[in-house]
Amino acid sequence: MHVATSRLAVPFHGDGAGTAPLTWGQWEIWQTMRRTGRTLNIGGTVALGPDASVAELAGTLGRLVSRHQALRTRFSLAGEPPRQILSASGAVDLDVIASTSDGAAAAAEALRSRYEFTPFDLATEFPVRWGVVTVDGTPSHLVVQYSHLAVDGFGIEALVRDLPHLADDAPAGGVRPLDLAHRQALPAERRHSAKSLRHWEAALRDLPAARFGTSDDPRTPRFWEVVCHSPALHLALQVVAARAGVETGHVLLAAYGVALSRVTGRTPSVAQVLVSNRFRPGFADAVCHLTQPGICVIDVSIGDVSIGAGDGGGGDGGGYLDAVAKRVWRAATSAYLHGYYDPADHRAMLDRLAADPDVPIDISCFVNDRRGPAAALPAVPPTADQVRAALPGTTLRWDRTLPTYDGTFYLQVDAADAAVDLAIWADTHRLSPAQVEACARGIESAAVDAALNPPG
Repeated sequence: MHVATSRLAVPFHGDGAGTAPLTWGQWEIWQTMRRTGRTLNIGGTVALGPDASVAELAGTLGRLVSRHQALRTRFSLAGEPPRQILSASGAVDLDVIASTSDGAAAAAEALRSRYEFTPFDLATEFPVRWGVVTVDGTPSHLVVQYSHLAVDGFGIEALVRDLPHLADDAPAGGVRPLDLAHRQALPAERRHSAKSLRHWEAALRDLPAARFGTSDDPRTPRFWEVVCHSPALHLALQVVAARAGVETGHVLLAAYGVALSRVTGRTPSVAQVLVSNRFRPGFADAVCHLTQPGICVIDVSIGDVSIGAGDGGGGDGGGYLDAVAKRVWRAATSAYLHGYYDPADHRAMLDRLAADPDVPIDISCFVNDRRGPAAALPAVPPTADQVRAALPGTTLRWDRTLPTYDGTFYLQVDAADAAVDLAIWADTHRLSPAQVEACARGIESAAVDAALNPPG
């Protein structure tokens, strides 16, 4: 495959300039990047239609960066405190990759991989990487990556929603990171942070001993990823959610809690759920990083039933998972409401509790449900027969390995075509590969068993 590369400097001019400390969301993701050594760059590849042109793409890039302050912000992270630096004007690069028609997709993937795994020089580089692959001068693929310090997944969705408004004179909607940083220093936001941290501390003080033991099958590299694709889980979540009067995300968390408790023999289960914070005033359309973890304790003991097997996990049909899901609704709602806080104060609270031998701190379990609108309930829930018929479509495969990851157990949930994709990253020194696979299959089986075995 032969490719040739050129680079265009795309100017931008936007309103606002200045410096401020990092916002809480920026600080949160920066600490994760430091802790794991991973870039955490975020983006993807789009196949383009025949009417696209390099000039039009360059114009779109320039208007996008001009309009959104987060995309023209650089970071001074060596000083104290770390700061964000907003520029009113400057230029970002557009890479142009000339390829052959049979090599364009591979060239786009190679560029995407390079963008994703090459760290941004955050002090000198704007947090935007765009590249276009052309065939005979016509764009075939657009490759985009952003620094996660600038935007989270919901921030990218806000960018996409704003594309039709790039020519508008009115400023983009949503809070801007520079303004938010100043706002988070005010007394009202400090009180909110303190309230959130009181919730965290109360939850942690009620947790029993450590979540995980020691694996009997440790591997190198240490962290392994298993991916489960399940059309049946997609349908089963809808059946149980409609029956229990909760959302599919609550049923998913309940099934996760049951599966993890079965594998580890420990209850309650715990999850740090990734809270988008987009429900807060002025945050829905914000192009910045707002996501922070919330603490969700999942008690899977219902009456005399705990970590059972069969019929939804408790031996009494789907009523068991229904009850856990209703309990999760309360726990998750509280986690979302208290997922907005000063990470420096949060770290100090965790360090203080870690010094107390009566409060074991082992909460390195994360759940990131990224399904968005695909998680909504349909007007008419599926039937048990539809769930049963979908079971043969389940696939499971081992995918990537890494020497480090963020947490002992990290479950990422994505929507597929009429299915749910579960990706679990796990520390094989704490959970064996067999246990990790059992967790993935256990989430599906807990939900499916409940859907197929209603109470009564």
